[in-house]
Order: sequence, then structure tokens, then C-alpha cells
Amino acid sequence: MRDTRDDSRDTQYMQMALKLAWRGIGSVEPNPAVGAVIVKANQTIGRGWHKKFGGPHAEINALEDCKNLGVNPRGGAMYVTLEPCSHRGKTGPCTQAIIEAGLAQVFVATIDPSEHAGGKGIRQLRDAGIEVCVGVCETQAKLLNAPFIKFAATGKCWVTLKWAQSIDGKLAWAQSAEGGSWISNELSRKDAHKLRRRAQAVLVGINTVLADDPLLTARPSKGKKATRIVLDSSLRIPLGCRLLATAKKSPVLIFASEASVRTNPKIVEKIAKKGVELLAYPDIQGRSNLDFLLDELSHRGVAQLLVEGGPGVLTSFLKEKLADEIVVYIAPKILGGSGSAEITGPTTQLRQAIDLHYVQTERFGDDVRLSGLTEKAICELSIVEG
Repeated sequence: MRDTRDDSRDTQYMQMALKLAWRGIGSVEPNPAVGAVIVKANQTIGRGWHKKFGGPHAEINALEDCKNLGVNPRGGAMYVTLEPCSHRGKTGPCTQAIIEAGLAQVFVATIDPSEHAGGKGIRQLRDAGIEVCVGVCETQAKLLNAPFIKFAATGKCWVTLKWAQSIDGKLAWAQSAEGGSWISNELSRKDAHKLRRRAQAVLVGINTVLADDPLLTARPSKGKKATRIVLDSSLRIPLGCRLLATAKKSPVLIFASEASVRTNPKIVEKIAKKGVELLAYPDIQGRSNLDFLLDELSHRGVAQLLVEGGPGVLTSFLKEKLADEIVVYIAPKILGGSGSAEITGPTTQLRQAIDLHYVQTERFGDDVRLSGLTEKAICELSIVEG
């Protein structure tokens, strides 16, 4: 259904809509972040974006903006970053509002692959006599909502791996350091909390819990709280750790082997009393326990999983080719012998190395954040690279 026009003005207006959509990141998930711009006589007369989960959609907010400004959008054009919905969910169908507003054209960046959408909104607009053009800034729109697009199209959650490291590739100090053990700076750590706000689940391994006693919450917190997951095959989690102490405020799930659960009934009982969920994975020959976990999370509606584990957990996700996105904070430090914990590569040959696509870099003080998508993610998003 891709039907683009080669018009720089269309690109300009859609870029405006994409910038608006970014304002919703961290507040709307697991919904997509969407922006909309209304143009009439080459003038922008309305702007809107999806501001919070369960709130009015971008199209409705853009039409409301026109109303507040005293401008009639009839005969104008709307630029929207995702196909308008045609079903009634937490809000009414956006297609009906667009039709009633009398818009003549609608430019859509990308189709919503959800079962209840999938081009239905576009067909409804066209049936009403509205000209619809699809595909303006399509790749950017897919990258903006990559977790949503993947989950809607495949039913599988998006997996982001995040870590901080020194220039020489060390993820941790060899021993507790005087003045703190952070490798990345405060600005980088604040940015990492934004990643937590986007995710519906945050995962670490038991070694991270034993070493750091983390909370794994997003600060400041907005909207729904992510489920905090610990990979703990042998049930070594300390009963007094901060995760268990706060389990009734923010959900905690421990992923352990069936054998450990079966042979440690007293620990299982104590964990349950703290309000913690225990998920046991079966010992199935030829099947990864991480595959089992991802299937379970996807079934529960987790669209994005943020993996913050140590090198062992990160290496496992990389070796099993489960990662969609990599985010690394690189600090201008050389730890040498004072550092430990490196990610062991999933390959021993350069030609088999994991290449990242759509790589972005950003400075946070002296730290550098590098992020990119794996080949697996590009295929899942159906992005055709030029």
C-alpha cells in the first residue's frame, strides 16, 4: 500500500510530525508515539501528539489545536506518523474524526501492522473520498516505534541490550572502588532511565543483584511500572535485597529452573510471601531458556524488554541472536587491570561479527552513547535499506 509522492514539502511536514511524536516517548508505551500536523494553504494550522497512555491520539489533539486557534481544517491536509485507527479502543476512531473534519488529504508515514488496523484505517479514509498517500518518511517512522511495530507484526517483544563500558571494554571495576563504582557519568545514567520508562520489563542476572543490589526502577517514574526480572536459575537471590523489599510496589519476577523450584520449597514460600512471582523454566532438550522467557513475556503483552545484565547475560543474548537493539555508554576511562567483566563475542571471525545499522551517537558530558539495530531487527521491521 506504499504510495509516496516526491515532494520536499511533504517530507518537511512529516518531519514536523515526527518531532512532535518524540515528545510522547516514555509516556505512551506500550502504545506507539504518534505526531500529527494539519496544513492548509501551505500554512501549519494544527499540531498534536499522543501525550500519555490512554489519552487522546495525535490526530484528535491536532484537530483540537485547530479548534483552539479558531481555524477551520476543512479542505486541509493531515500529516500523521502512523496509520489512523479505525476501531474504538480507549478512545474513539481517529478516522471518523478526520472524515467529519472535512480534511481533503491524509499523508501517512507507515501502516499500523496491528491485527485491528493493517490498512483498514487507510481504506476507510479513501472510501470517504479522502486522498491518502502512504510512505512519507516511512523508515524514520518505523524506527521511532520499532518495539511497537515488531510486537504488532510478529507478537514478539523487542529486546534492547544496554550497558556502560570503559574505552578498553571493561564493564565493571575488579573490586569496589573508592568514591563509587559507576563507569558512566550522571548524565548517562539519567538517559538510561529514559530507556527504562519505555520498557515494560527490565532484566538482570543474579550476579548483578548480588553485586549491586539494584532497584531497576525508572526515575522519575511515569505511568505503568515495568516488571523487574532476575535470571536466577539456582534461587540465590537474597531475601533482604531491595528488589524483594519493593515487590509490592513494583512487580518482580524471578526466572528459575524447575529443579531449583522443586528442591527449595522453603525459599519459594518466603519469596512468594514478599509478593514476588516465580516463573520456572522446563529443562527441554534443544530449547533455550531465554527463548522460553521471551515467549512468555510476549504472551503477557511485553512489547519491549530492556536487558541490563552483566557480561554473562549480555553475552547469552548476543550468542543466541536475540537482541534487536544495542545501546552502549562509553566512558573516557581506561581501567586496564583495575577493570573486569568483558562481553565475550558471539563469534571468533570478523566476517561473522554483529554489524549494527542506523547507528547513532550522542554526547552526555564526556561520555558517548552509541546505539544501533541488529540485522535481525531490520528484517523484523521490514526496512529496505537504500
